[in-house]
Amino acid sequence: MTTTRQAEANRLNALKSTGPRTPAGKAAVAYNATKHGLLSRESLIKGESEADLVDFGKRLRAQLAPVGEFELLLVDRIVSTAWRLRRLVSVEAMLFNGGEAPHHAFSHYGQDKKMGSLSRYEVMLERSFYKALHELQRLQAARDGQAVPLPVVVDVSISDEADEMALFGKNSPISSEAMENEVSN
Repeated sequence: MTTTRQAEANRLNALKSTGPRTPAGKAAVAYNATKHGLLSRESLIKGESEADLVDFGKRLRAQLAPVGEFELLLVDRIVSTAWRLRRLVSVEAMLFNGGEAPHHAFSHYGQDKKMGSLSRYEVMLERSFYKALHELQRLQAARDGQAVPLPVVVDVSISDEADEMALFGKNSPISSEAMENEVSN
């Protein structure tokens, strides 16, 4: 807990700080709040081409053929997420090649932690991408008059003890042999 004396000392010290004054100092802190851009609100970050993003979006929209505002919203989500996944691949390549990610992203992490963070972002972006894509496919199938089943949740747990999997939330484990038989049928 901060004491009254500490809080007063902090306030007095804050009055002395005016931030960087020289052009070099300002340049050094210019990107302090900028990270890797994988979760940014804006689709483009510094160094990316707006024309490339627009062209990419046009190609995906032509391929996915949205009808109506809701489908267009899902396609825009797909475009944005796919663009970020492409960015992630380039950031990952820079890190693998010994370079630094854009704007010193992850500079305070060790190499293992950088790659772990990228993996988590990749999983999150892929989930978002496929969620939007599958919902778009469901809407388009329903629009075309096809019977659209409700989304199915699959609960998979893997046991270390018996090398068995329990699928679809059932309590009875399914052996790997039964899984192989099921797949081959």
